Amino acid sequence: MKAVILAAGYGTRLQRDVDNDSTGRFQHLSGVSKPLLPVGQRALISHWVSALTVSGCVDGIYVVTNAVYHKAFEEWASQFSIVKVLSDHTRSNEDRLGAVACLQLTIKHFKIEDHVIVIGGDTLFLEDFSLKTVEGTFSALQVQCGDNSLVLSYQCKEEETHKYGILEVDEDLRVLCMKEKPTAAETESRRACPCFYVLSKKCLHLLDDFLESKKDFPIQDRDAPGNFVSWLIQRRPVYTHEISGRFDVGNLPSYIECDLYFKEKLKNVESYLV
Repeated sequence: MKAVILAAGYGTRLQRDVDNDSTGRFQHLSGVSKPLLPVGQRALISHWVSALTVSGCVDGIYVVTNAVYHKAFEEWASQFSIVKVLSDHTRSNEDRLGAVACLQLTIKHFKIEDHVIVIGGDTLFLEDFSLKTVEGTFSALQVQCGDNSLVLSYQCKEEETHKYGILEVDEDLRVLCMKEKPTAAETESRRACPCFYVLSKKCLHLLDDFLESKKDFPIQDRDAPGNFVSWLIQRRPVYTHEISGRFDVGNLPSYIECDLYFKEKLKNVESYLV
C-alpha cells in the first residue's frame, strides 16, 4: 500500500489570520504551508509520516505540493527516506489544479498501481485513531470484494452539518451517498467525512473519468477530494469506519486549539495514529 498526502493548498484563511493578528505571537507562521506548521513536538505532516512508518502499513509516502512551497517540503522530506515530494507547478490559489487533479498527477508520476491511502495534509485525528485498525478493516473489505474502498466518518454536531460532507450509510456501513454541506433538516445523518480515504487500486483509473467529466466545470466542482468520493460512491462500493473526531487546521483559532492539545494533552507522541 502507498500513501499520498495532499499538501498543494495555499492556506489562504490561515495566512490571512496570521497577517491580521495584532499580538505578533504567530508571525513565525507567516508563509508556512499548513502541513509544515509546528504541532506539538513536530510538523503536522511529520505526525503522519511517523505513524505510517511505524505501523508498517505503507512502503511509500508521496507528498504533492505547489511550486511556492516545494523547496520547503523538499528540505523537510530530507529526513525521511520513505518520502518523495512532487510539485504541481502552480504558484497561486487562483491557478490551483485542485486536490483530485493533484492526486491523479501523483499516481501517474510515480506509477502507483497499489491501494492508496489519501490524507489531507491539514488534518489530524484524536488520539484513539489507529492506522493498524483502519488497515485491518480495509483488508477485511478486500477479502469480500477487490473493488471495496474505505472512508472515515465521525459524529458531528447538528449545527455543524453545513460545514462538511455528510455520509448516509446502510446497516453494513456501506455508504449510500455523501451530501455536501447539508442543513440538519436535509439529512438525519451526522456522519462527517474527513479527508482520509483508502482507495482500492481497482478504482484509481476512475480518477481520469471523474476529471474528464468535470473538465468544463468550475474548479470548486473538482477541487475537494470529497467531490471524487461522492462520485465514486455511485459507481463502486465504499464503506465507512467510524472514528471519534479530528482536528481540521483551517484558520488560526483551529491551529491554536490543535497545537495546544498536542503540547498539553497528547499522552504518547510515538504511538500517536499508529
